[in-house]
Amino acid sequence: MSEEWVSADSQGAGAGALVSLSSGELPRGDRFDWFVELVRENVAPFSLGSVHAHGFEAHVAGVDLGSAQLTHLVFEPLHAARTPRHIRRGDPETYQLALIGGSPMITRQHDNEAEISTGSLVFFDTSHPLDTLVPDERGQGRVTLLRIPRDALPLPAGRVDRVLARRLAPDGVTGQVLCQYLTTVRDRAADLGTGERQRLGTIAVDLAAAFLAEHSDARHLQSPESYRQVLRTRIDCYIESNLGSADLTVAHLAAHHHISLRSLHRLFDDGRETVAASIRRRRLERCRADLADPRLAGYPIAALAARWGFSAPAEFSRAFRTAFGLSPRAFRHRTASSDAPHVAPPAK
Repeated sequence: MSEEWVSADSQGAGAGALVSLSSGELPRGDRFDWFVELVRENVAPFSLGSVHAHGFEAHVAGVDLGSAQLTHLVFEPLHAARTPRHIRRGDPETYQLALIGGSPMITRQHDNEAEISTGSLVFFDTSHPLDTLVPDERGQGRVTLLRIPRDALPLPAGRVDRVLARRLAPDGVTGQVLCQYLTTVRDRAADLGTGERQRLGTIAVDLAAAFLAEHSDARHLQSPESYRQVLRTRIDCYIESNLGSADLTVAHLAAHHHISLRSLHRLFDDGRETVAASIRRRRLERCRADLADPRLAGYPIAALAARWGFSAPAEFSRAFRTAFGLSPRAFRHRTASSDAPHVAPPAK
């Protein structure tokens, strides 16, 4: 585009949780200043500039997770600079871990510079000057931002400084779990109660710490409790993804995650249920959902049970009756709908 860059400068800093806001609700001439103010109040003070400043299109949504805040920003291409002057006038003293979902972003901070592609993460510190650019004038910035107070991240600042403004690829298990976790919390934020938000915030910080520790060679500095929480989350995700596998046993879980059986049992030693009980409960819940689905009414009960890891029909029937108070056949009969079409179940 040929038009000149139009800039606005944001000063000061604030706190607060966003719900869901869109620039489309405002007059075109007020939209960019509105976005500048939102960034100032909910991220940090920046100087922002954009060739799209007139009629700027943006959407911001977020949720307060207690120990962290999660914000999703969708915006037109822009340049954002955080200078020493901004830091002196207002520093929220937070780390910012951003999952990039739109146009690539060019970042510079603490002598590091990188182009961050879609699907990668980048890490910032509000206490250092920062320069960020979304250069594709026909594209769109999409950022899911986890904001963590500096004193809440259990890693030394000198270590995490190594990964500032670097492309962090979520190639490993921890990175993949972290990205899935952030997008799930982002997409389901409206369904979260206060207590659940607090718990999810703690887990988000632990996952972020584990991910950053891997990239900064600081894994040995991660607190035992943080490591335990991250490992438990990884194992829970693995269980959910492999419920239909006959190989999903306690021994397999321990071997797959390179821990002893004793360590695995200790991870689940929180008074709720054992590892085996957790696997069985989740499998039974999947079976109950299938049996209640009218589309699967013509599918054999034994086959549905086998689909979720129950190879012995008699054992499945006893477990189902114990959990839900009815036999699988009686439960299906009570919930069946004769009007729904009968189709084969989806693949595992």
